[in-house]
Amino acid sequence: MNLFGKKTYFSIEGTPEKKRNDKRKKKQEPSIPDGMWIKCNTCKNIIYKKEVSEYKLCPSCGAHFRMSPAERIAVTCDEGTFTELFADLKTENPMDYPEYENIISKAQEKSGIEEAVVTGCGEIGGYKTVLAIMDSHFMMGSMGSVVGEKVTRAVEYATENKLPVIIFTTSGGARMQEGIISLMQMAKTSAAIGRHNEAGLLYVTVLTDPTTGGVTASFAMLGDIILSEPKALIGFAGQRVIQGTIHQKLPEGFQRAEFQLEHGFVDKIVNRLDMKETLETILKLHQK
Repeated sequence: MNLFGKKTYFSIEGTPEKKRNDKRKKKQEPSIPDGMWIKCNTCKNIIYKKEVSEYKLCPSCGAHFRMSPAERIAVTCDEGTFTELFADLKTENPMDYPEYENIISKAQEKSGIEEAVVTGCGEIGGYKTVLAIMDSHFMMGSMGSVVGEKVTRAVEYATENKLPVIIFTTSGGARMQEGIISLMQMAKTSAAIGRHNEAGLLYVTVLTDPTTGGVTASFAMLGDIILSEPKALIGFAGQRVIQGTIHQKLPEGFQRAEFQLEHGFVDKIVNRLDMKETLETILKLHQK
């Protein structure tokens, strides 16, 4: 009741009436465990995680969610055929960047892998091939010295053993904590791919979302055949940087896979459900 003897419909913070209302609200709110739901950035729907298949596709719109190397291997390679190579390479701190060791440790804990790329040898439809699979969960797939070294060694292993190479790319670009050493990986990986090409061997890249920066400017765009997943972001610099440089409005869908296909930078856009079959066909056609 208020001062005039009338019933009031509001309460001052901290009064018994407000505390009772707060308790009612808490009882009404459903208790949802963390990590049970994900949001699709394409259709904006909230999706129950168990509805997402092993191919990591949105059940509502078919959007391609990002995959870990282990998930990628499971849907790409023949079961039990993948053997990891060069897993012993460890990242150091060549530029004495502050707290870099802690940053790497957190990335390893978050992603469950030692570096932003996993390399190895496996079979696709019975055809032996060397694979390198990048992971956006590890520092956004940034290319440091170990990433460049693992990619280079994988390509050299393929050249030596006369095997094709398939690289699944995803990256935000060079790793700033390693400065110029990170940028040097562009030349090193490209040189190894050049020698692989001179040996007459096949190199296929599969661009996934996102593939940008120094990775795009080096081994990602050097494939004999360049595939891409639908709607993947593909480019070098960011759109705002480009627009600010050329002072022109960029076209609709600029830097998406469909735009790149239309302008000749990508050979084919392949749905993840069809990726293994497509790669198997390519390997079969290029067998000697």
